[in-house]
Amino acid sequence: MNVITVKTSSKQYDVCIGYGVLSHLQSMLDNLVPKVSKILIITDDQVAPIYLEKVKQNCNEANKVEEFIIPNGEKSKSFAVYEDCLTYCFDVQLDRNSLIIALGGGVVGDLAGFVAASYMRGIRFIQLPTTLLAHDSAIGGKVAINLPKAKNIVGAFYQPELVLYELSFLSTLPIAEWRSGFAEISKEAMISSTDNLNWLMNRIHSLEKLEDEFVEKCVTIGISVKNKIVSKDEKENGERAFLNLGHTLGHAIEAYLGYAKTTHGEAIAFGTLFSIYLSEQFFDIDLKFDEILKWYNQLDYPVYSNLELETIVHLMKQDKKNIDLKIKYILLKNYGNPVIVELEEDFIKENLDRFIKQIIS
Repeated sequence: MNVITVKTSSKQYDVCIGYGVLSHLQSMLDNLVPKVSKILIITDDQVAPIYLEKVKQNCNEANKVEEFIIPNGEKSKSFAVYEDCLTYCFDVQLDRNSLIIALGGGVVGDLAGFVAASYMRGIRFIQLPTTLLAHDSAIGGKVAINLPKAKNIVGAFYQPELVLYELSFLSTLPIAEWRSGFAEISKEAMISSTDNLNWLMNRIHSLEKLEDEFVEKCVTIGISVKNKIVSKDEKENGERAFLNLGHTLGHAIEAYLGYAKTTHGEAIAFGTLFSIYLSEQFFDIDLKFDEILKWYNQLDYPVYSNLELETIVHLMKQDKKNIDLKIKYILLKNYGNPVIVELEEDFIKENLDRFIKQIIS
């Protein structure tokens, strides 16, 4: 078991990574103070049939374990489902010593974490990620739900008690979910160091049937990079914004297409490519864009060619990083050296048009 300790200004907690770490769940629950009075597992209707009973079997006091199953997908990060969860918390009489377990991917983690943050003004919760993408969302305490027009716009910074990353859960993921999660890992490598990026590019040529040691290494790279940043900047007052490389365009694409039409990570991968392209134009540098494009193509990331530029730029202006509707963009002066710059709409629009034409030519 690989343990990474996250130390933020509000809380310190462990991220336990490995194959078989779920067997440690009960001992970790026993160590919580005050003693846990009741547990509510929030999961979705795709994860529940596969892993819910396995998790419950690792909680000795089964009579104290409740469950609430939500529909799979981004649509569940809504006020309606959020209210349903809170109502269920009240109905099963969770109290301030109770604990919520978020068993699932990023949607479950974000929603269950926000429920925990707001029920009785905050109760404890644990993240049990079941996707590769959730290596990113489970760390750092960002919990949220969506508005129909904006993702993660209603939420809080609220840290978990523990993240238990059972890597065997990833074995049932479809390939699109591997791509989605790996997009964030490659992004974290890009903002951290050339060495991390080169390690990934030299070893990961396909996301089909990755060896266990490569999966653990990839997850550890991603979590280590995120930990280093969020431990310094818990509430995104500075360098935590660097984790949004690729997200300004990526989130705009998700909103433009509809959240169910593409995975988060696939949209972010496209946004990351554009950030590299923009960085080369803005700083007049060589980041080997063509090599990254070739690598992403090898990994079968989609290309979004039919984007209405005016609408996309308008959606970019609604990004949470922006102030007074001025577009702040995460660019790279080099791999391992991200910066925040303010870009003019026309510059973004012109370069996005050229970028799309280049990658589909």
